[in-house]
Amino acid sequence: MTGWRGQERAIAELLAALGGERLHHAWLLGGPAGVGKAGIALDFAKRLLGAAADPLAGQGELAVAKDDRHGNLIDAGTHPDLIRIARLNRDAKKGEAPTLARNISVDQIRSLSRFLHLAPSMADRRVVLIDAAEDMERGAANALLKNLEEPPSGTVFLLISHAPGRLLPTIRSRCRYVHFQPLDDAQMNNVLASIVPDLPATDRQALIRGAEGAPGRALAMRELDIAGLESTLERIAQDGDPTHRERIALARQLSPKAAQARYEAFLDFVPHYIARRLRTGQTGREAAQADVWAEAVSLGQGAITLSLEPAAIIFSLCGAVAKLAERNSL
Repeated sequence: MTGWRGQERAIAELLAALGGERLHHAWLLGGPAGVGKAGIALDFAKRLLGAAADPLAGQGELAVAKDDRHGNLIDAGTHPDLIRIARLNRDAKKGEAPTLARNISVDQIRSLSRFLHLAPSMADRRVVLIDAAEDMERGAANALLKNLEEPPSGTVFLLISHAPGRLLPTIRSRCRYVHFQPLDDAQMNNVLASIVPDLPATDRQALIRGAEGAPGRALAMRELDIAGLESTLERIAQDGDPTHRERIALARQLSPKAAQARYEAFLDFVPHYIARRLRTGQTGREAAQADVWAEAVSLGQGAITLSLEPAAIIFSLCGAVAKLAERNSL
């Protein structure tokens, strides 16, 4: 993809490094999930490994030529000088969709040893891309730190992080940090209009409100019927859903295995909905507001990694939204 809208400053910093005399060995690409970090990191990796710039792209872009050998191998996952590390799939029972492991394991990081001590095969350097760095378990983080402290010759580490503050300070201190910011509403509108031009304007605006400046999050929420979900959450936030009718209906809709994608989008959406509502000042005391938001974040983060029961999580998240009605009366 060319033209990563809203991240021009970050891209300019990476491009400047490509043209510099001495390239830093470790980079931390930090910012909210869904703003383009992974895609830009991959484009940067292509250029690091020798891919030619796209002659049709404008200045200030990382894009590579479509027929470039390095770029095509990286897209296919077969470039010998790039290794990508992320949480692995757990073994799934027959008939069930696979789920991701809770963490990036220490064994995954230790397995880098052979790769780091081999000479590059096609390029002048090797690239290790970790997404997301905060997913590393403690032992994995410590194992990576040893490589960052004594970087193998010709190796560049690219660490993607949605929450840099969760990383070991010693890891952060050894990386050059590049900040990725949320897009504003106009940028979000342009991105969504170009990617999903047939999306009705009202649905696009609902996605923009719910995605908090992250195009990737907006696209993940696209099948969730955000406009309808917002209406449901608004009703819960207004009257507290005393009969539990609204939350039971949502649990029935989103808890079946066939609705897994919509369920995961819901987990991401609710904390952002609560945060947006709190920012508008529609609720009471700040301390209580923070508690409601933190509760929703905790529920959403733990639901998938801990394999918690979807219906119970949906019910609990709606319960957090219902607490906003209590704040309204303060």
